[in-house]
Amino acid sequence: MSKLLSPAKIAGLSLKNRVVMPPMCMYVVDKEDGKVTPFHHAHYGARAIGQVGLIILEATAVEPDGRLTNRDLGIWNDDQIPGLKALVDELHSLGTKVGIQLGHGGRKAQDAKDKIAPSPLAYNDDYGKPREMALEDISRVQRSFIAGAKRAQAAGFDLIELHGAHGYLINQFLEPLTNRRTDKYGASLENRYRFVGEMLPDIRQAFSGSLWIRLSMTAYDESGQQNTIEDWQTLGRWLERDGLDCLDISTGGLLDTRPNIPIYGGYQASYTAKMKEAVSIPVTAVGLLNSPELDEYLLQTDQTDLIEIGRGLIRNPNWPAYAAEVLHDHDFKSYNNSYQRGQVK
Repeated sequence: MSKLLSPAKIAGLSLKNRVVMPPMCMYVVDKEDGKVTPFHHAHYGARAIGQVGLIILEATAVEPDGRLTNRDLGIWNDDQIPGLKALVDELHSLGTKVGIQLGHGGRKAQDAKDKIAPSPLAYNDDYGKPREMALEDISRVQRSFIAGAKRAQAAGFDLIELHGAHGYLINQFLEPLTNRRTDKYGASLENRYRFVGEMLPDIRQAFSGSLWIRLSMTAYDESGQQNTIEDWQTLGRWLERDGLDCLDISTGGLLDTRPNIPIYGGYQASYTAKMKEAVSIPVTAVGLLNSPELDEYLLQTDQTDLIEIGRGLIRNPNWPAYAAEVLHDHDFKSYNNSYQRGQVK
């Protein structure tokens, strides 16, 4: 049996395989109330039937003004819990583990009425200049993340992932390019870590499941001002020390520029491997990992612990069955006999 499709115990989770559906925003909450819709049941349910081992719901806002757009999911009030719980229960019944990504857009919260950020630096002209967060703003948002974790516990999620990547609020605090503060939340790497580090003990107390964070290990900045790989490895060690169970490694999103690099299958995997050198907790890989052979190679050579398939699962909800065919994994089983017959050519 392939390593990709073998059962595994990782980050406190018993998974039927190492295929993960990463958070991908769908922008379908037309009522703008942050609540789960029928689309979410169909969308995520199809991938659960397709035998994805772990599904992580799209970025879910801890505050209304933290949404990337007003059509995002939310977890800022208790009225949103029943819909989330019904979705979690359904996905569990279909045989997959379920996570949720908690986030705040900061300066990239497109529709925010009161746009906030560590420093008053606009993402671009369209997004507009944010207001620099006062200490009371920082404390409030930290409490919102903790409250979101409590609601995630009530909804029955197996894991929480904090969104610390792609230029959103936590990422904005971590990177010197977007954090120009001179108080205890800025300047040094230790101070820039403080925003997320301070809330981790309370999140851990509020949520009993697996605790992850997604990180962008480069901003593709060519000015020499971004965090170095060594900085990110230090942050990874601090996150491990402070109780994180898994680091979800990605890149980019902080700046409104396209990376000046070739884009190819596995182009971000080297960053995952670099983080894996620094920590003992599991790490994930993401980014055009549509080739089962490449994914198996990354796992077999210990460059990653899990494989995240994003756009590949959008195109094909039964991607694990496709991977089984490519890898000649005859032990893979589809959801039921009807689906198994559908895989026979």
